[in-house]
Amino acid sequence: MRAVICHQAELSVEDVPDLTPSRGQVLLEVERCGICGSDLHARTSCDETADDVATLGYDGFMRSDQRVVMGHEFVGTVADYGPRTKKSWPVGTRVVSLPVLRAGDAVHLTGLSEQASGAYAEQVLVTASMTMPVPNGLDADRAALTEPMAVALHAVRRGRAGAKDVAVVIGCGPIGLAVILMLKATGVKHVIASDFSPGRRALAERCGADVVVDPAVASPWSSFEDSRRYLTNPIALAELGLDAMDKLRAVPLLPWAHVMRAAEKAGATPRGPVVFECVGVPGMIEHIVSSAPLLSRVVVVGVCMETDSFRPSMAINKEIDLRFAFAYDPSEFHQTLQWIASGKVDVTPLVTGTVGLDGVAAAFAALADPEQHAKILVDPRSSVATA
Repeated sequence: MRAVICHQAELSVEDVPDLTPSRGQVLLEVERCGICGSDLHARTSCDETADDVATLGYDGFMRSDQRVVMGHEFVGTVADYGPRTKKSWPVGTRVVSLPVLRAGDAVHLTGLSEQASGAYAEQVLVTASMTMPVPNGLDADRAALTEPMAVALHAVRRGRAGAKDVAVVIGCGPIGLAVILMLKATGVKHVIASDFSPGRRALAERCGADVVVDPAVASPWSSFEDSRRYLTNPIALAELGLDAMDKLRAVPLLPWAHVMRAAEKAGATPRGPVVFECVGVPGMIEHIVSSAPLLSRVVVVGVCMETDSFRPSMAINKEIDLRFAFAYDPSEFHQTLQWIASGKVDVTPLVTGTVGLDGVAAAFAALADPEQHAKILVDPRSSVATA
């Protein structure tokens, strides 16, 4: 089969051996595969990430001196089953799958490991139990976005963003746009999106952002409907507490401590917005920690594969809740697929181009310019070389 090989940060199309499914595996003919932002980072910075995850016990993450077929956002049709594997769907059935491959006693990340060939290729292997049929005749272009949209759904759930929360999305690349879509799908009524790129701000509006900000002109932190809703000064929080105690203690026999706990449970105490960092470059966490209102919940979704730093004292004084989101669980993946297939989530604004295998290297370069593209899909059967 033909596949795109990543070696020493260079991408080349080569003929490689066809894949053979083992027990518990399904062989797919790839229809589409999305180019992910983490692929762009991994091409040049995989060694540092490989060192990090190796300390966690996984030594199979791709390294620059290996020959890796990347691609983990894919949809394909069933071509064959491994021995003693239940044939759950007829050959030709369109399916998606979580990009995690069980091979014997090992588990590897599809498209991010030399041991699990990815979907910038004509074929890909998947784990049968992690595979799901595409419902409602959903086309391949939209089905291919199940994986990145599941990442966004997981991030929104990690942030526990409710309908009454204000959500601030920093960075409107593919993952930021996906987060906007999932915030609106889960009922968040006020979403602020910030990006320097006019093209991506336009896409953010199409995805449902209520306020779109050019940070070169205005601050997303001053774009709330009521700027007094959030506190930006720790002393202001102390003053609010003093004022509340003055009023509570002025009422004879009032169980003021119980009243405060009840107010906290009812959501009547101060809180900040839910912030989603969707850029993934050094300095963004520090920028958000230092700029966001007090008591903000910050979900880091952007994949930064380099060493970064921020000031803990700033986060402590502002009581910033810093969370990190990685991937999703199978139920979130399934929910995402259903929402896309039903039309509850319209992913069409994200797709801005399609290329064949010969166009993957050019697509990686094009994605460096935010004015050109958001999400480029790879169609292994296409001869298109430029997006």
